[in-house]
Amino acid sequence: MAIQVNETLCLQEHEIFMEFVRASGPGGQNVNKVSTAVKLYFHVDRSPSLPETVKNRLQILAGKRVNSEGFLIIDARRFRTQEANLRDALEKLVRLITQAAAVPKTRRPTRPGAGAKARRLEAKKKHGAIKQARKKSFPDNN
Repeated sequence: MAIQVNETLCLQEHEIFMEFVRASGPGGQNVNKVSTAVKLYFHVDRSPSLPETVKNRLQILAGKRVNSEGFLIIDARRFRTQEANLRDALEKLVRLITQAAAVPKTRRPTRPGAGAKARRLEAKKKHGAIKQARKKSFPDNN
């Protein structure tokens, strides 16, 4: 089974490893007996499904969630059932990869327009005139 990220990216199931662990939070007495939380492991560097640029952006986006071995670890423990937490973890992974796949817009530096320059110079002149008016004028001793 494959996990569709977007129209061009598709992850294979063997690239993802999941582990069920005990979770804190909602669940009542079941919390001590049933492992409902999901830890999802995805090796970013070794994924054949992702292009290099997406891998690099994904590692930057994930930040501390990528460990020293290159595994992206997603923790899902919001819900009371394994199925819901598994769905949540997969959604988080897909959301992260979708964000990483989006090519960031390149910034093109702009220059201020003629009107903005004129307004800036006018404001400077006005401010200078106000400061000039504050000066004490001394009478000429001629």
